[in-house]
Amino acid sequence: MGAPETRDEPAAGRQVLTVPNVISASRLLGVPLFLWLVLGPEADVWALVVLMVAGGTDFLDGWLARKLNQQSELGRLLDPVADRFYILAVVIGLAMRDVIPWWVAASLPLRDLLLWGLVPLLRTRGYSALPVHFLGKAATFNLLYAFPLLFLGDGEGTVATLAQIFGWSLALWGIGLYWWAGVLYAWQVRKLLATTERRPRGAGSRE
Repeated sequence: MGAPETRDEPAAGRQVLTVPNVISASRLLGVPLFLWLVLGPEADVWALVVLMVAGGTDFLDGWLARKLNQQSELGRLLDPVADRFYILAVVIGLAMRDVIPWWVAASLPLRDLLLWGLVPLLRTRGYSALPVHFLGKAATFNLLYAFPLLFLGDGEGTVATLAQIFGWSLALWGIGLYWWAGVLYAWQVRKLLATTERRPRGAGSRE
């Protein structure tokens, strides 16, 4: 895992109106649309299209940020936030449609709440956020592929049965990796608190 992110950024990192940031912000607009499609008209095909577009733009904004040298602090915030909102929206939709049990739906936002509770501890050491590492990305990848399959599995026939089997396989792997990534984040914070001096109130962030 990399070092935690500080609040001080070079000028390039403080850009706001960039192509990748616009794409990331647009992804967030798809969250309420997805929920409405799932819980209103139950237009599952269109809901899956929204998820596919969200998944494609998730890759696109990161690629463009590197290609155009437009990586920014806002972009690093928007990308995981959009992922988490999509995961939250999908688990709510699946649970309310009785496709998954509520304990599955609650397990994912519970992990995020626990990690958000660590942020004030990070700030006492002059850091603002935990770095995203490959386990967290792998968990998100598994979950965002599992959920469409679980929607497809909410039916009858061979295709629905296969979708349910593969969907649950990816979902269980994703949930396990999601929590394992959370444990590693927490361990990193513990090490940081043990090895880094507390920053005085009002002091600047670490370079």
